[in-house]
Amino acid sequence: MGAVIFGIAFSRTQLLGVIIGLAGAIALVFSGMKNNPEQNYLFAGLVFIACTCYASNVNIIKRYLQNIKPLAIATGNFIFILPLAIIVFFSADGASLEFTSEPVLKSLGYITVLCIFGTVAAKIMFNKLVQITSPVFASSVTYLMPVVGLTWGGMMDGETFSIWQVLATMVIIFAVVLVTRDKKTSN
Repeated sequence: MGAVIFGIAFSRTQLLGVIIGLAGAIALVFSGMKNNPEQNYLFAGLVFIACTCYASNVNIIKRYLQNIKPLAIATGNFIFILPLAIIVFFSADGASLEFTSEPVLKSLGYITVLCIFGTVAAKIMFNKLVQITSPVFASSVTYLMPVVGLTWGGMMDGETFSIWQVLATMVIIFAVVLVTRDKKTSN
């Protein structure tokens, strides 16, 4: 997407890393289908749609927002999604919450901490990473998300995973190494 639509260059090693990482992520989904066949894996398609949006995001930042402060980019993102979030909140019956009850206040506190440190701070740092490196390098971190999800699922939710998922995870890590190694050697 970066090369075809946005005219952003990348190396062959980075392209190879992206392809290998995608193959590893697909293998991770398919091997999970064998372990847990009762789940609906069509939702994995939504992840690929999200990846397309993510790819657009990093390339737009690199191509058109290179000289904009990362905080300003993040602020614009969150201002844009605020009306949608409010609509979802009220359509999901959020107005009926008892905002004075302890469980609701405690939950809102956790959401606030997660929002500030897990989303806003991460978005600002990610925007800066895109600006100082390449979109391929910066987005390679997303290949590690299924690995983290698989690990957390096994540790916290008691999910089982197979040797095929371990192998797919190793493929993903190898792909990330390929993408990041090439950037380091070219500097």
